[in-house]
Amino acid sequence: MACNLAIAGVTGAVGQEFLKILEQRDFPFDSLKMLASSRSAGKKFKFKRKEYTVEELRKNSFKNIDIALFSAGGERSREFAPAAVEEGAVVVDNSSAFRMSPDIPLVIPEINPQKIKEHKGIIANPNCSTIVGIVPVWPLHKANQLKRMIVSTYQAASGAGTSAMMELENQSKQLLEGKEPTCKAFKYQIAFNIFSHDSDIGPNGYNTEEMKMVNETHKIFDTADIGITCTCIRVPVFRTHCESINLEFTDPISPEQVKDLLSTAPGVSLIDDAENNRFPMPVDATGKDDIFVGRIRQDESVPDKRAINIWVAGDQLRKGAALNAVQIAEKLL
Repeated sequence: MACNLAIAGVTGAVGQEFLKILEQRDFPFDSLKMLASSRSAGKKFKFKRKEYTVEELRKNSFKNIDIALFSAGGERSREFAPAAVEEGAVVVDNSSAFRMSPDIPLVIPEINPQKIKEHKGIIANPNCSTIVGIVPVWPLHKANQLKRMIVSTYQAASGAGTSAMMELENQSKQLLEGKEPTCKAFKYQIAFNIFSHDSDIGPNGYNTEEMKMVNETHKIFDTADIGITCTCIRVPVFRTHCESINLEFTDPISPEQVKDLLSTAPGVSLIDDAENNRFPMPVDATGKDDIFVGRIRQDESVPDKRAINIWVAGDQLRKGAALNAVQIAEKLL
């Protein structure tokens, strides 16, 4: 089955990743409409040996569109996604606009694909750090109910878009040339530096990114019984988020059991070579579909062998964003 497809936000980092993944996976479509802001209208992109002209994203852009992939930011999603639904399209939205709406499915196909059929026109894509973290946690939770999860993220510049990746590159050059770094995309210097994630701090002391991981995980796992706490950090890496995750389970669990469960888990690959101190790195996951897992070890501070530490790496632009949305679209077909 093919469809009439639209991409809203096609000129951004995730929008460009949409195009790569659609071509690599040979996504079936009859027509493709590329949409972006007025300042990007008129740009041309080649896709599958055909040249497309970017059109301005408007409320009347979705006539005869079956599926619309959105990565244009929350404000534009709130403005234009309902208009797409009114025209009969199903929107797969990559922003935070609809994720916590009770009647809108929040989907990771490896975890809760059954939620797709519950959509009323909009399906939400989870936050990148949520996807990267919980794809490998889900098969463990199914086998042994999770009680608590402690997450520390090491998030790449790609999470803030193309301008942030360019800023990392430009600042690195400036500093190596002995110049002062120019800060525009980020408030603070990103090259050769790390800082707390650049999202707003709430009254509870946690930033928006950290609370996204807590709330989205509870919704996707369909339980609020798991205690979750997060610390999200921005690091000077172009793309691919890494996360250190501590998991406490209801019953005892061993590193060997974890490796066995993850060895057959969809969307997961193991790199766990303690003998050579070789574990997942951003260079392993960049451009790859899977979430890479390693450093699987017992947390000896928790009695009865009920806790495990793992380290994960996942490409934020692929599985953390564009790939997850395309997988949802494939299931819609």
